[in-house]
Amino acid sequence: MDNGTNPTPSRQESGKKRSFGRRIMIGVASLLVLLAVVIGFFGYHYFQTALKPMDTSNNNVVQVHVPMGATSNKIGQILQDKKVVKSGMVFNYYVKSNKFTNFQAGYYQLKPSMTLKQIATQLQKGGSAEPIQSTSGKVLVREGETVDQIAAEIPIQTDFTKKEFMNLMQSPTFFNELAAKYPQLLSSAKSAKKVRYRLEGYLAPATYQAGKKMTLKQLVTEMVAKTDQNLQGSYATIKKEKRTVQETLTLASLVEREGVTQSDRDKIAGVFLNRIKAGMALQSDISVQYALKTTKSTLTYKDLKVKSPYNLYIHTGYGPGPFANPSTSSIKAVLHPKDQKKGYYYFIANTKTGKVYFSQTYAQHQEKTSSLASDNK
Repeated sequence: MDNGTNPTPSRQESGKKRSFGRRIMIGVASLLVLLAVVIGFFGYHYFQTALKPMDTSNNNVVQVHVPMGATSNKIGQILQDKKVVKSGMVFNYYVKSNKFTNFQAGYYQLKPSMTLKQIATQLQKGGSAEPIQSTSGKVLVREGETVDQIAAEIPIQTDFTKKEFMNLMQSPTFFNELAAKYPQLLSSAKSAKKVRYRLEGYLAPATYQAGKKMTLKQLVTEMVAKTDQNLQGSYATIKKEKRTVQETLTLASLVEREGVTQSDRDKIAGVFLNRIKAGMALQSDISVQYALKTTKSTLTYKDLKVKSPYNLYIHTGYGPGPFANPSTSSIKAVLHPKDQKKGYYYFIANTKTGKVYFSQTYAQHQEKTSSLASDNK
């Protein structure tokens, strides 16, 4: 009879529930054991693999920087990031279990084919104080390239990294060393205000031989030394014109990018010098591109108003310093301008033909600009 209460489960039903629960627990436990075995197997396999060289067939040199005070754990992570070892954690375990200590800070030339023992032994011996080149190669600095553009090429052409090159470009100590060595060349750069890179404009375009064991400082010093060599016959002329080397190279860097032929560059230099003498802004798009760190050829009205000491649309004079590293031909154009006495203050190029037109007045310039509108879309 139904008296409104739940029926009591039979012993048989309770036994079935307990049996089912045990099976679930056993299944879960079995799965966990199996999972632990699988993880252990693959973990052991990974550990054993990580104790071996990263790639026995890869003998390419990788430059690794170990900072002062780095722990073995930190060094392991650096080596893993540089793909010299498979696991920084395993490297850390290896050096501790084998009692490798007293690792030295510095720059190391390591290979993925090296064993952990070879790497640890090398770290104990110590590296170089500066980045060095491991194999002979060539470094090309193109005419009109900026420091940033050279920096992007450095890791492609050498063992040095972009960061190492940029650190050197921003090092006051290194610049002062160069300024003491080349006072005629760098004295005006040393006193310049609000410059982005003090060596911008002083890295002579050329092909440099990056010899084995050459440091990055030596490589950059060669670039600066070549600029000094190129200007040896021009220092007197620069002084006679009552300009500084910094001002000369600044104009040359603009002339380099604004003109293509030597004749055009000579005339454009004359235009810039006339505008400087008249107290007019140079209004070079190259200056705005440099201020914005862009290479886009079409600038907006907003771009031309960018607040930067390098924007020569809103500032008169030369600006802080060079906008690129000019060629000797562009430097010569500034030192020996053409048609300056004709009183040209404006120029515009036909972007289709490349021909450059020069004007004495703004009205003439506007007229020429209008006539070239269809070609210069």
